[in-house]
Amino acid sequence: MSSILKVNNMTKDFGGLRAIDSVSFKIDEGEFVGLIGPNGCGKTTTFNCISGLLDATEGDVEIFGEDATKLRPDQIQKLGLTRTFQHTLLWREMTAIENLLVPPRNQFGANPLEALFTYFKRNEEEERLAKAYETLESLEITHMAHNLTSELSGGQSKLVDIGRALMGEPQLLLLDEPVAGVAGPLSEKIFTNLRRIVSETKISILVIEHNMDFILRAGVDRIIVMDQGKVLMEGTPDEVKDSKEVIEAYLGGQ
Repeated sequence: MSSILKVNNMTKDFGGLRAIDSVSFKIDEGEFVGLIGPNGCGKTTTFNCISGLLDATEGDVEIFGEDATKLRPDQIQKLGLTRTFQHTLLWREMTAIENLLVPPRNQFGANPLEALFTYFKRNEEEERLAKAYETLESLEITHMAHNLTSELSGGQSKLVDIGRALMGEPQLLLLDEPVAGVAGPLSEKIFTNLRRIVSETKISILVIEHNMDFILRAGVDRIIVMDQGKVLMEGTPDEVKDSKEVIEAYLGGQ
């Protein structure tokens, strides 16, 4: 199994504050991996450095065999990596299906000359629309396709956000707390669908989750645990559950 993401000794300083310190890990093709740790341990900063929103102070990032350390977010997205954010950034005055129709690659832009050729691209447009509905169906939210996203609940918005990310056909998907603030049954449903998507499509997913109890039963293949800006350990859910170091990081010395 080949590694599609390699993070090597990545460090990020903000002035005199070291947010992440020599972080190293890899994600293999077709893996569903959880990234967990207490609040403020550096999980989102790690995501931001991987996806090009922040420049790492030291270290490097390799994505699909290419050095992505100094690439812009749009260049990284073209390599096949897509990410979401903890707070959904949907287009609120557009419907769910309209949100999904924006990200697909190689679409005509706003150039009026290019628009003249859209007649000859109708088959592609129909294929994109069919794929958007299939994506909503895979997330079990087809019934809200024509709802404005401003009308959706927080959990429903998270699902649309994941669907929108999937429409970009990523080979690697980074999800930043996709169930934060989502009610228990729906959060379980989201992770069940993510597990199925990984199994069926063979894309890789790296997901940030703060709730250790939840991630241990969420069906991930492997868990990376961070604490105080460093990788504390990596292992299967059972190995993480039995680690005294992890328990101390979350609950303190007692």
